[in-house]
Amino acid sequence: MPNTVSNSFLDDFATAWNRHDTNAILSMMTEDCVFEASRRPDMKGTVYTGQSEVRRGIEEVFATFPDARWNGPKHFTAGDRGVSEWVFTANGPDGARIEVQGCDVFTFRDGKIAVKNSYRKQRTD
Repeated sequence: MPNTVSNSFLDDFATAWNRHDTNAILSMMTEDCVFEASRRPDMKGTVYTGQSEVRRGIEEVFATFPDARWNGPKHFTAGDRGVSEWVFTANGPDGARIEVQGCDVFTFRDGKIAVKNSYRKQRTD
């Protein structure tokens, strides 16, 4: 299977995130996938490795931001790498409205996502 994926594959991945469909998300990721979340104090954020850990990380995102949306995703791929840009919107745990621009940098393997490395801008008042 090729290492690259199509923009429509990344559209489906973004749609699964907006549906909060953890099973669909994980079906598009390798068994040994890595999710580098943008939140937490470590330089790399929180790193989840393997399907069960990545499931936990995804479910933490949905629990923290029950109304989370990744709006207007735009994608590009080049070989075994790709990027999705989006605008994240949600209400935070404290009720404050969040709207920030961000992106995911992907590594593909065997037609699936092996690494999802998330970045988002930090907005301050």
